[in-house]
Amino acid sequence: MIKKQSRGGSFKDYAELAVKVKNEYAVLEKKKCGRAWTKEELAQGFVVDVGELMELVMVEAGLRGEKDKEKFSHELCDCLWSVFVLADRYKVDLAKEFPKNMEMLEKRVKEKLKNS
Repeated sequence: MIKKQSRGGSFKDYAELAVKVKNEYAVLEKKKCGRAWTKEELAQGFVVDVGELMELVMVEAGLRGEKDKEKFSHELCDCLWSVFVLADRYKVDLAKEFPKNMEMLEKRVKEKLKNS
């Protein structure tokens, strides 16, 4: 059973929880289709999640259906879960790389603002 995380968990806590849940899904996948999903299939699943999120973005923009904040939150969390799982499978330390990437992006934006 998955222990419910309290608010304020760390980046690492959430990444570990995502991988734990994925590993539990792998057991189910093995029962259903004889094997766990490959890294490539996990990436394909992420693309599906992003597509579902995009549809809800269109709903939020008034272009489709009825707004549902719960569905939107769910799909956004599915995407985050996929990112954590893909990072684990591809051996990317997001806790280390994310701050470096944000620093690089912040520097880039400041340069562009300075030069515009």
